[in-house]
Amino acid sequence: MANVAQKITLSPSRDVPFNKLVLSQSNVRRIKAGVSVEELAEDIARRGLLQSLNVRPVLDADGVETGTFEIPAGGRRFQALSLLVKQKRLAKIAPIPCIVRDAASEILAEDDSLAENMQRVALHPLDQFRAFVALREKGQGEEAIAAAFFVTPQIVKQRLKLASVAPALLEVYAEDGMTLEQLMAFTVNPDHARQVQVWDAVKNSWNKEPYAIRRMLTESSVRALDRRAVFVGVDAYETAGGVVLRDLFQGDDGGWLEDPALLDRLVAEKLKSEAEALASEGWKWIEVATDLPYGYSHGLRRLAGDPSPMTDEESAAHAVLLAEYRALEEEYSGQDECPEEIDERLGQLETAMETLEQRPLIYDPAEVGRAGVFVTLDRDGSLAVYRGYVRPEDDSREETAVQGGDGADVMGQGTEVGGSSWNPSGTSVGGTIITSGGQPIGTELSEDEDDGALKPLPERLVMELTAHRTLALREAIGRSPDVALTLLLLKLVADTFRTSSASGSCLEASVRHVYMSAQAPDLKDSVVAKLVDERHAAWEADLPLGDDAALWDYLAVLDQGSRLALLAHCLGFGINALHEKVNPYGAGISASGLTRRMAHADLVARAVELDMVEAGWEPTVDGYLNRVPKARILEAVREAKGEGTAQLLDHLKKGEMATEAERLLKGSGWLPEVLRRADLVALDGGAIAEGQEEDAGQPEDADLPAFLTADLPDSAAAMMAAE
Repeated sequence: MANVAQKITLSPSRDVPFNKLVLSQSNVRRIKAGVSVEELAEDIARRGLLQSLNVRPVLDADGVETGTFEIPAGGRRFQALSLLVKQKRLAKIAPIPCIVRDAASEILAEDDSLAENMQRVALHPLDQFRAFVALREKGQGEEAIAAAFFVTPQIVKQRLKLASVAPALLEVYAEDGMTLEQLMAFTVNPDHARQVQVWDAVKNSWNKEPYAIRRMLTESSVRALDRRAVFVGVDAYETAGGVVLRDLFQGDDGGWLEDPALLDRLVAEKLKSEAEALASEGWKWIEVATDLPYGYSHGLRRLAGDPSPMTDEESAAHAVLLAEYRALEEEYSGQDECPEEIDERLGQLETAMETLEQRPLIYDPAEVGRAGVFVTLDRDGSLAVYRGYVRPEDDSREETAVQGGDGADVMGQGTEVGGSSWNPSGTSVGGTIITSGGQPIGTELSEDEDDGALKPLPERLVMELTAHRTLALREAIGRSPDVALTLLLLKLVADTFRTSSASGSCLEASVRHVYMSAQAPDLKDSVVAKLVDERHAAWEADLPLGDDAALWDYLAVLDQGSRLALLAHCLGFGINALHEKVNPYGAGISASGLTRRMAHADLVARAVELDMVEAGWEPTVDGYLNRVPKARILEAVREAKGEGTAQLLDHLKKGEMATEAERLLKGSGWLPEVLRRADLVALDGGAIAEGQEEDAGQPEDADLPAFLTADLPDSAAAMMAAE
């Protein structure tokens, strides 16, 4: 016999006057959550009640319906309706749509309340994003949507931005393939193709954090905090057609500028404009650069300008600031610590006075005519102008420039292409040449334009011609040893004694001064340092360093012994026997390179019979002993003075042990391994010399402090007594 499906009877719905409804004590919701009652009331006032209340008849003691209904499910809606009634926006007898449960139902009131709150399914965030898009497409603005759903316009913008991510990624998010935070990161760049490309790159990666996604989406962009963007201004960049990427979900510090090429062009144009304004000051040249390289002024002479005087108003303002500063200092001089507001005020006064004291420099007009200016960006994006630099060729041409008589400029007549008198034809403003990267900027004549002037040879042709000359010089030098030695000396002397790197040379041989980045504080005062400095000063006093021709003549007639002595002195500045940290990634020195360097240095040390003891090195507390473990200190004393003496120190603390070891090792000739010569077999390597071997186990007869003999074992005390 077939089973008959049970028929389901739904509870009827009806309108119940508001004043016949009461909140049931069976409602399981006790804690406030979600939208506030006030916001829910406003929503009901705007769109009406979207969901009926679930009610049950209230019975009296005899089980008879009283005409009142309790609400086990829908308590927040009832509270919102109560608020509207209280505000007289809803009548007390207004009919309220209700689902009426039979009073005799077996389903408990708490069951209904719990089911209504647990069976509901929250809207997926993506559905909310798309719903906001649909509302906007149907004419509602962001402000209206925000007001309707009691959120801020910024939240609406964020939801709309999330919905604008590439559809393929939205589907991944809908299937829980990515987190909401990851989806937020993709909103930084509106390019759907790039979004998908980045997701394909990171989805199987260990690092797909939101910050990594943002970095990849903006890697070709420029931060708004970049000094170039600060210099030009984001508004100017956008006015020129540039696009700014913004992050609506976290602080982006102004966003990212998507067109670096446009930004660089705007920076170059603004820097050029600033340079043209500076040309009115009469400088010979102005070099424009977004970034000046380290050492950009190396070899250039800096003009010594005089600070411009303060105006009467500035002097008076400075006097007022100084008086207040001194008064505050005197008032709080006896206190250990100034109050915070006083300390802050002192800082403000210092800043204000420094601003007035930093005066623009006034230069000699005659010097300005052969000097130049660097125009660049500072770290914070402000304009940086460095005035008053003279190039070596402008200094050397000082006398030549007036040989034409009556100040006539005859430079350029009879000069060779590439000589020091040749200047590029850059943008000229008031006689000032403006360049960038050493190349002229601005408009130039086209190849077809010819005004009849004698122009320099094409650079490519000059390169080919000088290649012929270079090969001929190689052949000639190869059969002229004496000239070769003079040429080498000329180059090495220039490298050793001149600070300018702008002198140049036709010889690709040089001495690179080796800077000892790790050095003991007393190195500069050592015996060998003084010897090198004295020898250097003696040669420097004799050498005509100002002119290469005069220096050549001096070196050419120098006797052979002096030539070799000078050669040796110059080569000495290129010696590099430093131990350096090995870099396994290629930069710096390799492990094999360091090994070869040290072996090479040992060969040279043997050849010159280097003795570090004679060179003045001694094991001092600061220079060695306090910087090694106690075991190393004892090893040094043991090698120099024997096991017995070392045992006298092994109970001391590190500081006391180092102090006593310095005293014991003084004059012993002991050296650490790194300073020893492998070819020596005597005491200089720390070994025990002949005649000491038989007493190696006994402490040396030395004037030891009393604390070294205290609390010693009986055997040691007896041994000392025997001595």
